[in-house]
Amino acid sequence: MNCFYHAWTYGSSGALNGVPDEDGYGPSFDRARMGLLSPAKVDSYRGFVFACFDPGAVDLRTYLAGAADHIDLVADQAEVMEVVPGAHEYSADANWKLFVENSLDGYHLLPVHITYFEYLEKVEGSRPNLGNLNEAIDLGNGHAAVRMRGPWARPVARWTPALGEQNRERVEAAYSELVRRHGPERADLIGRVDRNVMIFPNLIILDLMGIVIRKLTPTSAGHTKITQWSLATAGEGADMRARRLENFITFQGPGGFATPDDLEALEACQAGFRTGAGVPWSDISRGMHREHSGQSCCNSDEMQIRAFWRRWQTLMNAR
Repeated sequence: MNCFYHAWTYGSSGALNGVPDEDGYGPSFDRARMGLLSPAKVDSYRGFVFACFDPGAVDLRTYLAGAADHIDLVADQAEVMEVVPGAHEYSADANWKLFVENSLDGYHLLPVHITYFEYLEKVEGSRPNLGNLNEAIDLGNGHAAVRMRGPWARPVARWTPALGEQNRERVEAAYSELVRRHGPERADLIGRVDRNVMIFPNLIILDLMGIVIRKLTPTSAGHTKITQWSLATAGEGADMRARRLENFITFQGPGGFATPDDLEALEACQAGFRTGAGVPWSDISRGMHREHSGQSCCNSDEMQIRAFWRRWQTLMNAR
């Protein structure tokens, strides 16, 4: 790694390997003391690497709580998963916490993204149905998830014409393998249930028509940078990979059916907040009267969003 400012170079361990004109620092210069510092804690779970700057934080598995089970549902989709080379990077004039809310919010899905569902109806030849599963779960420590059965293709286990007739047998074989390895009940959960998982504070895993790893980076109170990658089955055929990525960008890409809609909504919210019109808070009470045991009957309720905000409030009060 090379620092663009003065061209110092560092190895993968962070050690300082090269200094232009090192003699200019004199005989007391010690490279060993000038290497890059590591975060206080670095750990991984199922291939996902997490860094933490708090040396007193709990271990990663304890921190993940129920979110670990949902990472398992992603990682178990194939023997080996890989991040597809390349990333999407985009930004919006909105606070990062609005993106968290949006990623967990089932209430806006049909009103905001109706164009996508009309598109699905045309390409799939049938009216899209969101299925009989529609729930949200508080996973502990501020993490949360929403689950549904969507009408779109899932390359791991749910074939639709969008994946091409030539890949139908391959998708069905992949699901049969899930059943063999995990049994029918868990195979259904892994392969045919769609989910959005929020790992507090700023990691989103969208396991829908493709698997998207989305990182939210606040750059100011009213601006956010979003970076996202596609996670896929390692070694899958070129045609399947292309169709998987097409599925992904059609809905979740920066120029897809969903993301521009969401950005427009979030930036409009932020513009409203900037007016200072005297509204003290956003109402996220939907479904509160039927919330119980960390689970909600509907992902159009807002229990999962309240789970995030309750954790945020706890941390802010502890400061």
